[in-house]
Amino acid sequence: MIATATEHPDRRPLRSARGWWSLAFLLCGALHGCAEEPLPKPRISREDCLRGLDMKDLKGAIARCDAVVAAFPNDPFPLNERFLLHTFNQDPKAACRDIVRANALLAKTAKAPVTDELLRQDLKLRLASCLPPAAAPQPPANH
Repeated sequence: MIATATEHPDRRPLRSARGWWSLAFLLCGALHGCAEEPLPKPRISREDCLRGLDMKDLKGAIARCDAVVAAFPNDPFPLNERFLLHTFNQDPKAACRDIVRANALLAKTAKAPVTDELLRQDLKLRLASCLPPAAAPQPPANH
């Protein structure tokens, strides 16, 4: 006759299910590396340059934005945002290189409508800030 619910008539009594599970987890971890897989990195978005911007870490923000620009090489939007980061970092030469390149990309896609009129205006104004005063567009004279 079976004395307890954990005994089997042909075997020794079972000790505890908890002990077996502990041993199984230890073996699994040691032999097979049962650790959780890391979460996949989120996909880079063209809006990531200024997302979560910390003004105390402009170099880190520029490095993150470099990755965005590389991921979207034909999009003027990330270059426009990196212009701001270079401007905040007091690097006008790098800022102007980006805005000139962004305007060139916009000119290439002039046949395709730019859905963001604000981007078009930003690029125009920022390019004017990079041009020497004689080359900047002058307002018409009122006579």
